[in-house]
Amino acid sequence: MYKIVFMRHGESTWNLENRFTGWTDVDLTEKGIAEARSAGKVLKDNGFSFDLAYTSVLKRAVRTLWLTLDEMDLMWLPIKNDWRLNERHYGALQGLDKGETAAKYGDQQVLVWRRSYDVPPPPLAADDERASFNDPRYAGLAREQIPLTECLKDTVARVLPAWNEELAPAIKAGRQILVSAHGNSLRALIKMLDGISDEDIVGLNIPNGQPLVYELDADLKPIRHYYLGDQEAIAAAMAAVANQGKAKAA
Repeated sequence: MYKIVFMRHGESTWNLENRFTGWTDVDLTEKGIAEARSAGKVLKDNGFSFDLAYTSVLKRAVRTLWLTLDEMDLMWLPIKNDWRLNERHYGALQGLDKGETAAKYGDQQVLVWRRSYDVPPPPLAADDERASFNDPRYAGLAREQIPLTECLKDTVARVLPAWNEELAPAIKAGRQILVSAHGNSLRALIKMLDGISDEDIVGLNIPNGQPLVYELDADLKPIRHYYLGDQEAIAAAMAAVANQGKAKAA
């Protein structure tokens, strides 16, 4: 039996402000820092250890990983940063308040933009200052690899090669792996592992800063999965994620 632990980054500043974040490189809040440290403590207390870690190139996931490993006294581990584990690109919605956007366009439209499998938000213009073409993190990529918007289907298409080329071979080689990533890049991995339909993936809510353990068989098919930690708190955090894109009551 193999194990891999996934974790969505701790609360970010734009999580707190209820803004669409995507590829915008915002940092953790004080709560997010505490969530990351708590995750490290929970993992250590439950006997987990690692010898390899993966994360995106966005600081909220990177810092979450650093803090978690610091709490476990594992900061010496090799870390692989992979842009393919980035959050889904939210296009022209990036930076907008989710509640205000829902009030303007309706809860249903925002739900479609947030969670539809194959309907992307409106794209950024190529000359928009929010575009990532000149970001040094992506200097090695072809221009067409850098998105101006993405739906979850697009995110799955870039995340699965990271699984097939990096994560799966490392797991089969016996490496103990921790992945610190984002709600939608993790949703893409979970969709693949659990065979979740395009329609049902919309209902999957992943809370911030909570270690999610997958136990896998010899073919890397899931045997079971579970969150570590206080299950009531995890359920409340999942409900909060589900409600982020709704218009606030007057």
